[in-house]
Amino acid sequence: MENQDGPALSEVRDPAGFIESMRRLKQQSGLTYRELEERAAQVGDVLPRSTLADVLRRTTLPPPNLLAAFVRACGHDQHTGTWLSTRRQIAAGLDSLPMDERGPAPSAAVVSEPRTEVIEQTIRASPHRTKRSAFIAGAALGILLTGGLVWWLMDGEDGQNTPASRTPTGGWVTIRSASIPDLCLTDGRDRSGGYSSAVAVQLPCAQAPVPRTYLEPMGEGLHRIQWHHPVEGKGCLTVMSSGAGKGLIEPRENCAQGTLFRLRPTTAGGPEGFQLRPSTGTLCIGLTDDGTTEGAAAREEPCTNSPDQRFLVRASP
Repeated sequence: MENQDGPALSEVRDPAGFIESMRRLKQQSGLTYRELEERAAQVGDVLPRSTLADVLRRTTLPPPNLLAAFVRACGHDQHTGTWLSTRRQIAAGLDSLPMDERGPAPSAAVVSEPRTEVIEQTIRASPHRTKRSAFIAGAALGILLTGGLVWWLMDGEDGQNTPASRTPTGGWVTIRSASIPDLCLTDGRDRSGGYSSAVAVQLPCAQAPVPRTYLEPMGEGLHRIQWHHPVEGKGCLTVMSSGAGKGLIEPRENCAQGTLFRLRPTTAGGPEGFQLRPSTGTLCIGLTDDGTTEGAAAREEPCTNSPDQRFLVRASP
């Protein structure tokens, strides 16, 4: 198989040449990063545009599942096996080199060089299944990240939530529905179909081990909510202000532009918890379907005392 204006993929021998071939394939497709992400989502693949852009700027091999999703999104599904085979051969060649000749290590946002066939067997799995498998491959990264954990008294010794007036100071957390504590905010899709990229939804906590949520104190009672994924890297939750996803919450790679949230303790008219209020404006974060169903999306809406606007913020080991 050949790329336009470039050598046959079988002639590529190093990561830099491999990434250059990926760039050519994207150029041939004529698709933007957003369009590639959307096409991947249509067949159940996960291809975050920010992560793909980062991969194509570097000279290190991409993860197999991201590569497969990229090739399929470009319309070359029949050549996916060839791309994976070539990547595997280049990776094997790097393993035979001395450490000082292997080139720069990949960033923490891209987990490269998985060593088991299990990873490649997940390339056609659903988004959440793929992420769970990628999480296994990136377990070491998660262990390292826990070194900065900041704890506070949110959960008593008996496992019950302590008074909501104890505002969290920061650290690894889960953000749960106060009405249905078994449901956590995590990444998913807007069920209305109006917006195809990943957004914040509530799903069973046991089924959503990644991304991990980190609450970053920003001063003056404000927090930035980070998602850490072993493959997609770090993203900061951002309330979208325009377009098809207006009001929904999307993880963005550029945390400097992420939304700052104020966690306001509330007990009036319902269970204890916090209202999540974007620092700009007077609105709150609530859940569609009154927060009573799995997959309900989080979105900006007028503040009320309704249960769907109450969240538990619990320390996570």
